[in-house]
Amino acid sequence: MAEPNRPLSPHLQIYKFEITMAMSIVHRITGVGLYLGTALLAWWFAAAAIGDGAFDIAQGFFNHWFGRLILIGYTWALFHHMLGGLRHFVWDMGKGYGPERYTYGWLTLIGGVVLTALLWLLVLI
Repeated sequence: MAEPNRPLSPHLQIYKFEITMAMSIVHRITGVGLYLGTALLAWWFAAAAIGDGAFDIAQGFFNHWFGRLILIGYTWALFHHMLGGLRHFVWDMGKGYGPERYTYGWLTLIGGVVLTALLWLLVLI
């Protein structure tokens, strides 16, 4: 029996890694991070509702350097995901499919970092 002569799906080796691919991957990762971070936020709210002892434990966790690192990552994920959503909103309107899509990708990446840094500078001052 002869092999059918049909086109094969492109393999990952022929794709050039671009900022738009990275932003798509990171958008999905930040979505998962937001899910997990929101669970921690719910823990903090529940601890506040339970009482002083539970709240002190939650507050101690978030005041520790590792807790702060999680909060900074959660903040970055929130801003990055929000800016990525705005980029997708522009695409939904039928705009931004030209070369500017690379600029939007870089603005999403840089904007998330800048907004996170500005917010945490305001929090820590």
